[in-house]
Amino acid sequence: MAASPHAQSARAAADAPRPHDLLWARGVADALHGGSPLPAWADAAWLAVAPMVVRREQAPPGYVPVGLRGSDRHQRHAAYLAEAAITRRTPPEVLARTRAWEPWGDAAGHACRCALRTLAPQLDALPWAWGITGGAGFAMSSGLPVLRESSDLDLLLRIPRAPDPAELRQASHLFDGLPLRADVQIDTGTGGFALAEWLRGGPVLLKTDRGPRLVADPWAIVAP
Repeated sequence: MAASPHAQSARAAADAPRPHDLLWARGVADALHGGSPLPAWADAAWLAVAPMVVRREQAPPGYVPVGLRGSDRHQRHAAYLAEAAITRRTPPEVLARTRAWEPWGDAAGHACRCALRTLAPQLDALPWAWGITGGAGFAMSSGLPVLRESSDLDLLLRIPRAPDPAELRQASHLFDGLPLRADVQIDTGTGGFALAEWLRGGPVLLKTDRGPRLVADPWAIVAP
């Protein structure tokens, strides 16, 4: 029996790349579209092994906004990737669920591994999905040595509905006393903001597909 149009639409939405997802594609150089040429560091050898990260931006139909990163911190490039070329997608939650830090052998990631071994059981107990992003997520998924010993641990909490503020503040204490700085982003489904900024009180900068917005309540903003 064929799935209903509503079910097909829901499945397509669930499978669609979301910000922070890591993507691999075939024929990357030909599948990328953008206003500027690829930088020299983004050569065929690098593009064959390095994933691209989904950005928050509106893209032309049939494309996904992505960011390319090189081996050095300053090597970044924004582009659009043809959806038809995508061969693999790894959301941040998959890296957490599969404990991707355990087989990861990069010596520069030692502090990240130690922190995640401590954090993972506690984050699993929270009522929200969580995942690993940034340099650590990129390195774990690709095996490429992009981390430095001084690198932060970038984490994502998916909180689609406004939580009990006391519960979120209590959860924030999980990141105290770690051997490195944890940069935690909250994803509402419509946008993302820094947990540290929310903890300070007042408006937060919500990053959305239509650009950043300074808002008093990030959960009150819905997709247009």
